[in-house]
Amino acid sequence: MNSVAEMQQQHINRSSGLPLYLQIYELLRRRITSDEWQPGDMLPTETALLEKYDVSRATVRQALDALVQEGLIYRERGRGTFVAHPTVEQGLVRIVSFTEDMRQRGFEPGTEVLSVGLVQASEEQARALQVPVGEELVHIERLRLADNEPMSIEASFLVHRLCPNILSHDYAVLPLRDALENDYGIRMESATQTIRAFNASPRIAQKLGIRKSSAILVIERISRSQYGVPVEFLQVYHRGDRYVLYNELRG
Repeated sequence: MNSVAEMQQQHINRSSGLPLYLQIYELLRRRITSDEWQPGDMLPTETALLEKYDVSRATVRQALDALVQEGLIYRERGRGTFVAHPTVEQGLVRIVSFTEDMRQRGFEPGTEVLSVGLVQASEEQARALQVPVGEELVHIERLRLADNEPMSIEASFLVHRLCPNILSHDYAVLPLRDALENDYGIRMESATQTIRAFNASPRIAQKLGIRKSSAILVIERISRSQYGVPVEFLQVYHRGDRYVLYNELRG
């Protein structure tokens, strides 16, 4: 392994036993992880890098590919290569509110209420909540932010007769789960969910600040109270470039 001093230099060492692409990878990686380059910053072009380090285009591409695989940079066709935002891992083993999740990760959570109101249950919503089609549901749609950056959109559908007057609160400030527990004695104790990948619609993309048709993760979750009664049908649209979903499995 090369010495720290060798790896800290800004130029590659041709007498080193370390492949040139790995040296370039390490040099670029350090500029990212040291915050010299910030998320969203554009990297030098391939041409600029191959001229700087006097290597082939293939060598530069190997270094960049390694950074892409590590999730540190991303490419946009016709625009260039950019420093990626850190991804947020979300576990799939317990129900965690967005506010709690972001605070545990050191982000400042934020919420913007996009719409609230009462709607009639569609066939899909009625099936999920085990109510008749046309049952009155509360609909609350919120944009979720971390350090003021859009992360996801949450569309909640709740059985209104279980939580009358729940729309009297400001859900830009008050967590919905707190209102359910404090006002109605409803605790979310179990849930089932599905996860799918989609391309963002123009509206979703605009709200999340991503390009139209960008990849998003869509979670549909049915949450049940401590009595096993379905209370909420939740649809969450996560930015695909910021979220990683994981499970820990045992054999």
